[in-house]
Amino acid sequence: MTAPATPDLTGRTALVTGASSGIGLPTARELARYGAHVLLACRGELKAAAALDHIRRQVPAARVDFVRLDLADLASVRTLAASLTDRLDGLDILVNNAGVGMISRQVTADGFEMQFGTNHLGHFALTGLLMPLLQARPGARVVTVSSDNHTEAALDFDDLHAERRYGRNVQYARSKLANLLFALELHRRARAADLPLLSLAADPGVTATDIGVLPRPVTLLMRLFLKSPDQGALPSLYAATSAEARSGEYYGPGPKRCTPGDNALDESAAARLWEASEKLTGVHFATLPSRGLPPAETNL
Repeated sequence: MTAPATPDLTGRTALVTGASSGIGLPTARELARYGAHVLLACRGELKAAAALDHIRRQVPAARVDFVRLDLADLASVRTLAASLTDRLDGLDILVNNAGVGMISRQVTADGFEMQFGTNHLGHFALTGLLMPLLQARPGARVVTVSSDNHTEAALDFDDLHAERRYGRNVQYARSKLANLLFALELHRRARAADLPLLSLAADPGVTATDIGVLPRPVTLLMRLFLKSPDQGALPSLYAATSAEARSGEYYGPGPKRCTPGDNALDESAAARLWEASEKLTGVHFATLPSRGLPPAETNL
């Protein structure tokens, strides 16, 4: 793995969602390698234990811990946020990495469509609930993992949960568009509030992970041609640590700066999504101002 030039992260605390597999595991490992205390936020304890063992074998001095998180259950998100607020005095890096993709239509514990609910709404709520910890560390970074798939979709604000029409690939692309809209809107609102918070987005590129549900022979064949998780983690690591990375930017394979699709640059859509997300999750970013755009006319 050729990691970007990474500063010494000793004394900093990072949380990586979905850190037990895919690009989340090498993201957590490399943050730990450079001295950060890394919290692996995962659903399953067994997979998390295997990830902790992997990291400790690769980085014997690593400070890593497992924290339970199910992004498809807002009660779990709230429980973790409350626990961390009690335990920590600040959070320096939040990597919104976990995701599900290309699955048959399912719903979360709160009745949201699974891909939109997990990939976007769960991370929206988590970030909002952790804002006091992030604001306690000037220069804290929120990195949200999107995908170039975002260019293939538009949000349907009258059917965010795809109840009328569902396509597994289209809904995944919509969730990744939501991730990027959120990351850019968080940057704009933090800047408007003059908060020293950085919000960045990352695209791992076409990477061999377990995010989709595919037959094993297809998965094994794909691994021959796709980027490894280690390679896919590089944009996230760059966004999370590089002194050259800038808030409001989107970084892809290289790592290098990428240009979001026009649909992700639609500030009106970003504001509508923000309002809809607050209403659906009940989480409000109290310290970030409304940007005065027209109210959403959204059928939730």
